[in-house]
Amino acid sequence: MTLNLATIVTEGARRFGDKPALICGNQSISYEQLDERARRLATVLHGCGVTPGQSVALMLPNGLAFSVAYYACHHAAAPAVPLNTLLAADEVAYHLEDSEAVVLIAHESLLERAQAGFDRAPLCKRLIVAGRDMESLMDQAAPTSDSAATMPDDTAVILYTSGTTGRPKGAELTHFNMFYNAELASRLHGTDDTTVALAVLPLFHSFGQTVIQNGTLIQGGTIVLLPRFEPKAAFDAMTRHGVTFFAGVPTMYFALLHDDAADDHDLASLKYCASGGAPMPVEVMRTFNDKYGTNIMEGYGLSETSPVASLNQMDRVKKPGSIGTPIWGIGFRLVDDDGSVIEDSNVAGEIWIKGHNVMKGYYRRPDATRAAIQDGWFRTGDIATRDTDGFYFIVDRKKDLIIRGGYNVYPREVEEVLYAHSAIREAAVIGVADERLGEEVKAVVAFKPGQRASADDIIAHCKNHVAAYKYPRVVEIVDELPKGPTGKILKRALRDAK
Repeated sequence: MTLNLATIVTEGARRFGDKPALICGNQSISYEQLDERARRLATVLHGCGVTPGQSVALMLPNGLAFSVAYYACHHAAAPAVPLNTLLAADEVAYHLEDSEAVVLIAHESLLERAQAGFDRAPLCKRLIVAGRDMESLMDQAAPTSDSAATMPDDTAVILYTSGTTGRPKGAELTHFNMFYNAELASRLHGTDDTTVALAVLPLFHSFGQTVIQNGTLIQGGTIVLLPRFEPKAAFDAMTRHGVTFFAGVPTMYFALLHDDAADDHDLASLKYCASGGAPMPVEVMRTFNDKYGTNIMEGYGLSETSPVASLNQMDRVKKPGSIGTPIWGIGFRLVDDDGSVIEDSNVAGEIWIKGHNVMKGYYRRPDATRAAIQDGWFRTGDIATRDTDGFYFIVDRKKDLIIRGGYNVYPREVEEVLYAHSAIREAAVIGVADERLGEEVKAVVAFKPGQRASADDIIAHCKNHVAAYKYPRVVEIVDELPKGPTGKILKRALRDAK
């Protein structure tokens, strides 16, 4: 049996023909055009000497070129290596060398960094520039007549982790991992051929790639692409195109709620939303749902799990603050520090995941793979509890745990309290070194427009809602918290700056 992710667009072309698949600004391409362009670019890749199994790196923002190049890679049986568009030249070179990419496709707006990284990666033989020579090369190439045969367990995508410990590692995800995760996620989110999804999540990230791109196209929906997230642009796109599905990380929901234009847009078409990438504060979820009459479904996953692993599902009661229950075919277990499985409810442990969504391993890193996967169970490093109904609640990242005077403090709990403060827009809690206690609790906060509060006021607010050992003794007030490309708050940067 063969399976190839390019089937998403070949079947889309057959079933949906000239229906719009992608919209970006004033440009639109149909399912037939998307598949034809991907087939033409696959021919170009073959002409560059790419053979099945050789990787092709993509340094492309959200736009038509990303999807064309992504599916071209699969037509050519070349694992796609999506790169963060913010990478510096040295980082580009590292990713090209580590993934053994033989071609880099980069957007002309990113050419300076892409070229500098390419020049330092001797294994990478060809740089194709989208917005310049990619289009002319496609115009001169005949569409490949058939997708290269790939097996379900062949590598489709190499997604690089954030590298919170050491240099980034490439998670090898198979055609089956990605295809089945997109199929399941789309059905669980209610996606069908009437869906209009807004792609503000970077498509180089697993969340945007599976839930928005693959998940929407597999069902025949239409994707509205934004190269980068800005509240006004998102509002405009949602109202102009009648967007029915929005997926984002919590900071995007914060930004939409607190933008000056938040009251000027009618989002009546918006049926459902998805949140992932970081824990969604309950207060933010409630406020957004009430304001726009929608339903945010919080889920959970990692690059190593394709990514969707659990979800608050539409046909079940939703529990705010929960990441829901494991999706079909996925096993969760909670494990304590001694490696024992936790059977009791409401006891914190590390989430281990087993199932069809778990990666093959880390590319060229057998030791790291053995450390991460034991008997098929992937060790996430995330701490959670499970209630009597089987719903999971993230407590925190294992590495983010603060040990203050021998007591465990989970930042997520304190952050929930901070978000309930009327003046606070964004918040993060980290541990800082303390000579007496080992670690002290520190809060870093940014305020809503026109709102202010003193550090003492914030401390007093927390003191009223959490145990004495949990509330922050140190508060730093900033204009903006540091964020990654998906909008996720970067605690690593806060720790490094402390």
